[in-house]
Amino acid sequence: MENLWIPPEVNPSQIQTGDMPGDKVVIEKVHREIASTIYRILRKEDSLLSGKKIVLSVYGGSGVGKSETASLLAYFLNQEGHKTYIISGDNYPKRVPENNDIERLGVFRNAALKALSRNPDYSNDWMEELRKRWEKMEDLPGNSSKDTIPYWLTEYRKAGTKALNEYLASETEIDFDFINSLISDFKRGADSLVMKRMGRHDKDIFLEKMGMADTQILLLEWTHGNNPLLQGVDYPVYLYSSPEETLEHRKKRARDSNTETSLISLVLKLEHQKLISQAKNAWLIVNKQNRVMTQAEIQDMEN
Repeated sequence: MENLWIPPEVNPSQIQTGDMPGDKVVIEKVHREIASTIYRILRKEDSLLSGKKIVLSVYGGSGVGKSETASLLAYFLNQEGHKTYIISGDNYPKRVPENNDIERLGVFRNAALKALSRNPDYSNDWMEELRKRWEKMEDLPGNSSKDTIPYWLTEYRKAGTKALNEYLASETEIDFDFINSLISDFKRGADSLVMKRMGRHDKDIFLEKMGMADTQILLLEWTHGNNPLLQGVDYPVYLYSSPEETLEHRKKRARDSNTETSLISLVLKLEHQKLISQAKNAWLIVNKQNRVMTQAEIQDMEN
């Protein structure tokens, strides 16, 4: 390849998206700029030049623009003869989104209630107060209609948050064995892979066999694309954003009806903390202003 590379004009009809049913992308100028920055660096890698089968992940907070960036990277790669398949990690939780959110809330509240039950000062009045808060999720952190937070509610929230944090991106929530097997089979040269399609509802779940014989690059777009439980990713690319930027993009995308709930706000906050802790293992970090960042710079911004 030549060292000088100019991003090609993008033909919308040739844009590939992730393989989660119903997924869509809204490509903007910022996505083109970020994808171009990543690709200029990626195209110099020996493994890409040699034609070796590689796995690239584009990861970051929910709504940060992973899908759009991955679609553009796949377009650039395909244009230069590197056949690429985009795999959406959102196909591999163990529950569809609605059921998973129910599970997340249950994990939080079960642990929180257990903590209260062990408090020697427990009063039935606490439960009456909680029932009033449950309807609008005002029992969760960051959402309270009252000025004064009783100490027992702080204890409740702390226990619930700890349990939810342990559940998120764990093997209990996500089928890492499934996706790790796909990555392993791809890298050893399997002619085809049987992949899972999640959809939004239980009735939408199905399997689909996809040919992979001529595919050089498996491009994984997923919040958890640098999770320690994920195996076989060669180039994890972290799209860094603040929790506020992530939530704003998620609202704009309007992928889920529960975007603005207290539960999702808490999940985004906890996921962000996990992503920050994983940044040290990223191959490349790019922020929403299209600037390549270092781990040290991220830590300075977060502290």
